[in-house]
Amino acid sequence: MEEKKIIIAIDGFSSTGKSTMAKALAKALNYAYVDTGAMYRAVTLYCLDNGLFDGETVDEPALQQHLDDIHITFRPNDAGRSDTYLNGVNVEQEIRSMRVSDKVSIIAAIAFVRHDMVRQQQEMGRDKGLVMDGRDIGTVVFPNAELKVFVTADPMVRAQRRYDELRGKGDTTTTFEEVLENVTERDRIDTTRAEGPLRQADDALVLDNSNLTIPEQNAYLLGAAHATINAQRKNGD
Repeated sequence: MEEKKIIIAIDGFSSTGKSTMAKALAKALNYAYVDTGAMYRAVTLYCLDNGLFDGETVDEPALQQHLDDIHITFRPNDAGRSDTYLNGVNVEQEIRSMRVSDKVSIIAAIAFVRHDMVRQQQEMGRDKGLVMDGRDIGTVVFPNAELKVFVTADPMVRAQRRYDELRGKGDTTTTFEEVLENVTERDRIDTTRAEGPLRQADDALVLDNSNLTIPEQNAYLLGAAHATINAQRKNGD
């Protein structure tokens, strides 16, 4: 009998490693993976590169006119992971930079941007067999997802992870204090915005990975996924 496929929604705070764990889970299950945060980062990069930002303000009418010109796709790289492409150009490295991190929450709070991204994300999940991570996957994009996980961790731990990641990519100028400020400010914006705010779905499993190793969290998620898939098969849903 063919294995029952489900949608797995992974939401949570920035720098909790959602994308890393979602990619590993998708690979283990042979599911498709979509990094929704990368989609908002790609729109942010487009705005930065096309002069749509004035300080902390984005020219929303201009962005709305340009929205049809922003094409975001995901393609596997030689390592078997997905890279983000903006209008056919690989921007995976650039969208992880601090200049994008500093502005992405502003873009992600714009209603018409979120509506367009959600529409695209829902189309991607039409055939199920999908792992998607972001801020509002289990609450807005796929409220009926069979498995929802909400990931959290101590802000200091998250800032250290982000700082180490930047150092590993050759950024020797960004300070830990700047990263911590970015993390806490993104938390504030993400949880208080009017459109698709970050919140835990009532039926989500909570995963605090402050003190977990990557193998430990991956084992937890894979166990939860198999339990959910087996339950769906038994219920005949």
